[in-house]
Amino acid sequence: MVIDALGAGDQARTYRSLAALMNVAEDPNEPATRAYINDHTLIRRIENFDSQAVPVQAKATLSPGSEAPMEFVIAKRQLPQAIPPGWDVTAIDNKNVRVRVAGNLDVLLPDVRKSRVTSAGQLPTGFDPGAVYPSRNHPRGLQLAVIGASDALRSTGIDLEVLKAKVAPDQFAVYSGSAMGQLDNEGYGGMMQNPLVGKRPTSKNAALGLSEMPGDFVNAYVLGSVGDTAGIIGACATFLYNIKRAADEIRSGSKRLVVAGNSEAPIVAEVIEAYRVMGALAEDEALMALDTPPGGVAPSQPDNRRACRPFSSNCGFTVAEAGIFAVLMDDELALELGAQTLTSVGGVFVNADGYKKSIPGPGIGNYITVAKAMSVTRAILGEDALRTRTHMLAHGTGTPQNRVTESAILNEMAKRYGIRSWPVTAIKAYVGHTMAPAGGDQLAAALGAWEHGWLPGINTIDHIADDVHQSHLQFPIAHLEMGAENIDAALVNSKGFGGNNATGVF
Repeated sequence: MVIDALGAGDQARTYRSLAALMNVAEDPNEPATRAYINDHTLIRRIENFDSQAVPVQAKATLSPGSEAPMEFVIAKRQLPQAIPPGWDVTAIDNKNVRVRVAGNLDVLLPDVRKSRVTSAGQLPTGFDPGAVYPSRNHPRGLQLAVIGASDALRSTGIDLEVLKAKVAPDQFAVYSGSAMGQLDNEGYGGMMQNPLVGKRPTSKNAALGLSEMPGDFVNAYVLGSVGDTAGIIGACATFLYNIKRAADEIRSGSKRLVVAGNSEAPIVAEVIEAYRVMGALAEDEALMALDTPPGGVAPSQPDNRRACRPFSSNCGFTVAEAGIFAVLMDDELALELGAQTLTSVGGVFVNADGYKKSIPGPGIGNYITVAKAMSVTRAILGEDALRTRTHMLAHGTGTPQNRVTESAILNEMAKRYGIRSWPVTAIKAYVGHTMAPAGGDQLAAALGAWEHGWLPGINTIDHIADDVHQSHLQFPIAHLEMGAENIDAALVNSKGFGGNNATGVF
């Protein structure tokens, strides 16, 4: 996200890592290779399916011509089990029959349509998570769970057997899930659609589609854990829900080590179409309208790279996929193992919205979670640190409603707590909206700010919208150099569909 602000050494390391991940054979130090990597990561034109030819079934009615009845030949094994009324079936031979139909015949004709949404936040081109372990036709979201949890565990530098020797099974837990379940053909998609397109559901479709499966896969394929397990689901706030459960259990003393996180793979044509008809997504036509100058000519193609435009003139969010996991330990265990501590959980707060006329509409809950998070930050670090040495990673979806409602909450809270110009960024501008793991995207950006000192600017926008509340907020468009030594706490805000509000302090 901030690679253009980093030094040459950090840039080179990042490009080398991405080149290996993407199976790019060319020299990652070459400008052309770096340009390819830049163009094939983060939000871009959809690659996971052909957005110009999405398979559909077109309903049609066939009528007999001048000669009635209508007649056709079909293989005997393809006849429906229940012969429709008006069909007269005559055997031709052992394999084929002739069907005469009195009247009209309703049929479904294979067709394709162009998706009106062609932008998504996707895994780097060339990286196939199912190819790096025996995935056995696992749904993509579960592949991301295995990869994400494995990577988090290996990144600790501490061998799994060492952890198991130090931590009793009942003090070990995995909290993970997906907000939507696995909706591709290997999961619920196959279960629901296969019978309608002449295929059979598999024995895996129903079981692997369950929302808690990411945690089950981490237990079974990565950790071999017999400890506590749960999948706490809170729509787009799911990551923080699981971090809260982990932190609460560790504080209570019942757990010493928790792997918490989520995976989601919603870049499926039907999912995108469902959100589009809700009016929630950035459609190509609307993006091109945003980029049309007054009295000017509209561009011929949408700017897929800039599909998500938080807190600016915008038209909807951008679906994305991710697997994000964190390893949490109690203080004593971290010190004993010599673990590199990236951050500590000051608190995660969850509140619902109360009575609502519209389930997706905003409510009061997020005011409460942000206020609690700011209060605990002040209690731990002091008044001056809260006011001058914190920043907010906003939910920042890129929808017209979010830019107004979330900015109103953050601006009012900043005013109440005496903050003059609170830095607020929205990294969905880069990675899109990953649903359940979205809070993990934001936490990763906070860790990056501590590592390198830079807060990612909202670089897909060129102005802040007029209806955004910002008297006490600072929305950096360019990357903001904060300096790691000047950051005492990062706040992460998540607003979930239905009133699932969570705010975390790290």
